[in-house]
Amino acid sequence: MTGTPAPFTADDYQARMERAARAAADAGLAGVLVAPGPDLVWLTGYAPPAATERLTLLVLPAGQDPVLVVPTLEAPDAEKAAGAPALTLRDWTDGKDPYATTAPLLDATGRFGVGDNAWALHLLGLQKALPGTSYVSLTEGLPMLRAVKDAAELERLAAAGEAADATYEEILKVSFAGRRESEVAGDLADLLRRFGHSQVDFTVVGSGPNGANPHHEAGERVIENGDMVVLDFGGLKHGYGSDTSRTVHVGEPSAEERRVHDVVREAQEAAFRAVRPGIACQDVDRVARAHITEAGYGDRFIHRTGHGIGVTTHEPPYMIEGEEQPLVPGMCFSVEPGIYLPGRFGVRIEDIVTVTEDGGRRLNNTSREMAVVH
Repeated sequence: MTGTPAPFTADDYQARMERAARAAADAGLAGVLVAPGPDLVWLTGYAPPAATERLTLLVLPAGQDPVLVVPTLEAPDAEKAAGAPALTLRDWTDGKDPYATTAPLLDATGRFGVGDNAWALHLLGLQKALPGTSYVSLTEGLPMLRAVKDAAELERLAAAGEAADATYEEILKVSFAGRRESEVAGDLADLLRRFGHSQVDFTVVGSGPNGANPHHEAGERVIENGDMVVLDFGGLKHGYGSDTSRTVHVGEPSAEERRVHDVVREAQEAAFRAVRPGIACQDVDRVARAHITEAGYGDRFIHRTGHGIGVTTHEPPYMIEGEEQPLVPGMCFSVEPGIYLPGRFGVRIEDIVTVTEDGGRRLNNTSREMAVVH
């Protein structure tokens, strides 16, 4: 396993905030407003101690210095954030109007990008204080804000992928037959933590017919000999995401099960080989979907081919028809085609891929051949 990476510095966070403000200006926005959540952590290194109804808001006006509006009682924690030296703190006390504190920081007639985690309570409060303003979600207005990772972020994503790979190698050693899906899911969670994950986001264990549900919650079904089992698991390590899927079989698979698995594996390989700068996100989806459709299973591939990953396990860009955003070096996303046969079984194979200067690089490197477990 790789060692702990160096922490991000105030300069790193300043560069991110400047980049966000420039992107907002380029998009015709007056600035960016970011509530507690992944965007705030990425931009400032600050995560408030708990979810709160009190307004906390990072204001990044185009062409001006950033300001973080915080409740007075949380200001000491905000001052300790790694990105705090790169911004101005402005606090407000209970009993005062937080929107009166925030309004002077905003263009009274501007259109702002708002973080997806903003409470409706706060957005409506700003609209009441500044009726001439308008707002668009960051996913819509600046979808690529966090999409292109720098070298330090790629290092963390690679470490998370390595840990997920180690988890898969270890789960192949446990017993599947005669155990509940929830027990194997618990094993996956324990292994992710053993290999350095601070947060486990999901541990899908879809056995037999449950595998035909892509987001099946591991339940009390007892895994049987002859089952295909979809494993999809991930979380955060060093603040960055992992997400990988492999499909295993309990005992020897049938010829049909092998064929379906081969179709998915070949589609995943073809989609990965299509990754290169300049092609549209939808082209990755098209390649995977064309292969599965040609094999006769097009109507059983029922989700997008991939999603971005970074400080969250699902974020833009998305590998789906209609997404014309070109791939750029440093983008990271999943490539995860699947086939789902209702009432019978499912197959999914997933790697995280990063775009390089001349192609793509996998951050998951375990075997994509079907593993036989006991």
